[in-house]
Amino acid sequence: MLLFSNSKLNIGLNVTAKRTDGFHNIETIFYPINWCDALEVIENKEITTPIEFTQSGLVIDSSLENNLIYKTWQLITQTKKIPPIKVHLHKNIPMGAGLGGGSANAAFFINSVNTLFNLNFSETDKLNIASKIGSDCAFFIKNKPVFAQGKGNEFSDTGLDLSSYYILIVFPDVLSSTKDAYLELRPKQTQHNLKLVVETEPIETWKDFVTNDFETVLFKKYPQIKQLKNLLYANNAIYASMSGSGSAVYGIFKQEPTITLPTNYKSFLQQPIERLL
Repeated sequence: MLLFSNSKLNIGLNVTAKRTDGFHNIETIFYPINWCDALEVIENKEITTPIEFTQSGLVIDSSLENNLIYKTWQLITQTKKIPPIKVHLHKNIPMGAGLGGGSANAAFFINSVNTLFNLNFSETDKLNIASKIGSDCAFFIKNKPVFAQGKGNEFSDTGLDLSSYYILIVFPDVLSSTKDAYLELRPKQTQHNLKLVVETEPIETWKDFVTNDFETVLFKKYPQIKQLKNLLYANNAIYASMSGSGSAVYGIFKQEPTITLPTNYKSFLQQPIERLL
């Protein structure tokens, strides 16, 4: 089974409190983006090794035991018996970018083995497994725009639709550590109702109300991220922001942007749906 696991953007990200379990309460809107990895999962009839994992594309600098797909496989096999499998991941979504690529890989892996081996997981079952992997992993089970609270896995529907806009996502070749970013951030209560603002106010006004709390930390540490956001605004973005805990920055445009970026930056342009049809 071949799947294309997509990424996400955070439209606003407010860190409101430190939880007693060590996590943080947040408020954000998760929005799916078509910048994808390729994930292939097949039954391995050649050998009896429970899981064989191979990888191409961008290099993942971690051991198999720390890979989110492997951790997900471990969770699933605690309660379900599945035959030996072969997994290949072609990594295209930058890591340390705040785009959720690793979480998406894990969520799509859950969906793939559920279908391949008739595990009969309900959506609630899949959400519970994903929530144990990472705070934004559960979003990719739903994979539609949602307003998220709690650790990022308590969802409510939102009518946000950006399909008529160009969205340019740029990774400025900075690996951002979510753990370190949280350590330097001071939670605070929000002044604006994020869900209400995004659903009712024109995008042109979002820059006055819709903020990412991690920008205060990352802009000081990596000035090039702030410069990138300013560059998007200077090239007619109607809204620009860092996604997640960084370091990717995105801009929303009414017209197709033409921006010269440093050669070491990676970028992806999501075009309006009507242009793609």
